[in-house]
Amino acid sequence: QQPLEFASQADVVLIGSGVRTREVVSDAKLMTRIVLDPARQIIGAQCSGALIPAKLGLIGDLPVCTDVTSKPWVIETGVRVIDAPFVAHGPVATAGGCMAAHYLSAWAIAVGAGEAAARNVIDYVAPVGEKAETVARVMSVVAPFLAQAAKEKVAIRY
Repeated sequence: QQPLEFASQADVVLIGSGVRTREVVSDAKLMTRIVLDPARQIIGAQCSGALIPAKLGLIGDLPVCTDVTSKPWVIETGVRVIDAPFVAHGPVATAGGCMAAHYLSAWAIAVGAGEAAARNVIDYVAPVGEKAETVARVMSVVAPFLAQAAKEKVAIRY
């Protein structure tokens, strides 16, 4: 466990969803404690978690993914929501739906440690009897976004 301010030092920041995300983004004092830098960090958000990078100005006019419940709240921030499970823009990504977590995870691993590492992790956690299909499906979703992330490679410390 680390204080919230540690997020500014982390190589990868993945923001989950939660029933109080709207309260978090409405709390100006709390939001000032969240300092993220896509020039040197891999940043991902899932479902209502997309509200945080949107409020921090990390999304701009780029589209995001979120879940159906959070969609109106994310739209209220002025961000365009697309009907897709995953989208990435360089080192910032969003995923929509709880079961899209594996896309976000695979993308973050691939950007930080390489596509082979992502394939290995997905293979490890995939259901028995569905490993090859799961790896192929997950990587087919994230692969189109990996080239852009490589161009904008963040300075991750290993």
